[in-house]
Amino acid sequence: MDSANFDTRPTRADAPLPASASQGLKIVIVGGFGVGKTTLVRSVSEIRPLDTEATMTDMGVGIDDPRAVPGKSTTTVAFDFGRISIDAEHVLYLFGAPGQERFWFLWDRLFTGALGAIVLVDPRRIEDCWYAIDRLEHQGTPFVVACNDFGGHPYMPGDVRDALDLDAAVPLVNCDARSRESSKRVLIALVEHLYAEAARHSELTPETAS
Repeated sequence: MDSANFDTRPTRADAPLPASASQGLKIVIVGGFGVGKTTLVRSVSEIRPLDTEATMTDMGVGIDDPRAVPGKSTTTVAFDFGRISIDAEHVLYLFGAPGQERFWFLWDRLFTGALGAIVLVDPRRIEDCWYAIDRLEHQGTPFVVACNDFGGHPYMPGDVRDALDLDAAVPLVNCDARSRESSKRVLIALVEHLYAEAARHSELTPETAS
């Protein structure tokens, strides 16, 4: 039975935004195939998330490579969508991007208008998120990196940072995408990073002469 049948959260149609909600803030979640992007959106959204998970079939053989994620039977074929109301005026919209290489052409359009991004990483397959980081840096979109906990051997943050060649200013956090509280901490880390970047930019920008 579909797990969505057990989701007691309201759908977007059953939980319309109040008239006071005037500021929509877009956050994008990207990363490689099977790193937990759909899981993170599902865990933290206040509404029943709209996802585009489809069952993997033989048609994907030779196109998608599931060997690194044994047991995975579904895959995102468009975008996941979730929502969080911050207050009466501000609403956070979460977009989870498909991780397969054949959908990467959609990413640049998705980044347009985004406040920031989360790069979700499986520390066992760090190389799968290199493209996401490259595209975000190219677009100039602020981001944080979140290492999803898949159990097993622990990975030191310094080793992951070195492997990704991350700028020292980019936050790197650990998370469990299945946990709402853990996923919320990732979002908080992104918001704090955005504030820090805004403050740094204001310090570097000369004041306009009156």
